[in-house]
Amino acid sequence: MNPAAADPLTFAGMVLLRSFQFDFTRYIGAALLIGAVVWVMARTRLASRKLQKRQATAADIRREFLQSVRSCMVYAVISLIVVALMKAGVLHPIARNGGWVKTIALLVTMIVLHDGWFYWTHRALHHPALYRRFHLAHHRSVTPTPFAIYSFSVGEAAINALFVFLWLVFVTTPPLTFLTFMLFQVLRNGMGHAGYELSPRWWLSTPLTRWINTTTHHDLHHAGGFNHNYGLYFTWWDKAMRTEHPRYAETFAKVTTPAPAEPVGLPASA
Repeated sequence: MNPAAADPLTFAGMVLLRSFQFDFTRYIGAALLIGAVVWVMARTRLASRKLQKRQATAADIRREFLQSVRSCMVYAVISLIVVALMKAGVLHPIARNGGWVKTIALLVTMIVLHDGWFYWTHRALHHPALYRRFHLAHHRSVTPTPFAIYSFSVGEAAINALFVFLWLVFVTTPPLTFLTFMLFQVLRNGMGHAGYELSPRWWLSTPLTRWINTTTHHDLHHAGGFNHNYGLYFTWWDKAMRTEHPRYAETFAKVTTPAPAEPVGLPASA
């Protein structure tokens, strides 16, 4: 059935359902993928890359999942507003094709701007006047898991979705750019909540990669460094605004140092 030919209520219901399916599929796919990586790491010598001694409980994961499902519902409502404005001819946000140069340039721009949006809104939500109402729900995950990707309050989910809404208002975007950004965003978010450091040991030692966020960076924020590490993809805003955790590099080096090999053979007393 063509949604455009449906009556308004049916049209709205179909858009809400499809939007929810899209966001939930991205969410659960990223959470399960990164969760599988973490499961393997926990059963190898890479288990030493676990960032906190505390283990997330089943209740923690259930809360993260249910709050993420709720966020997907919020995203579906925002999507309905975008689609309705498109249908009314007010917005024309999706280009049929933009060529590779435009597609990649817009993708990079979208990622950089979203990182800035996240840093400043995230930092604002830590203000005492906003924290309990908007951000406390996410920080109930002291030891986050990949299922915390979208574990937000309704208000915080709406603030996060507002970036994409504003982007589509002002920028005509090729579908490939939009879809790639949405996949990149959810995977990077999941990596930040993995609980195990996923980046190689040399990550902070090279001029290019040291500006790219790691799991350690965001985990320190959850573990109690509430006044530090607000960035999402990159560390440059935290560095520029002097909000990077003072023990970030030290903690990253410690957790990525290979664990000593288990002794092989019989004990000396045998």
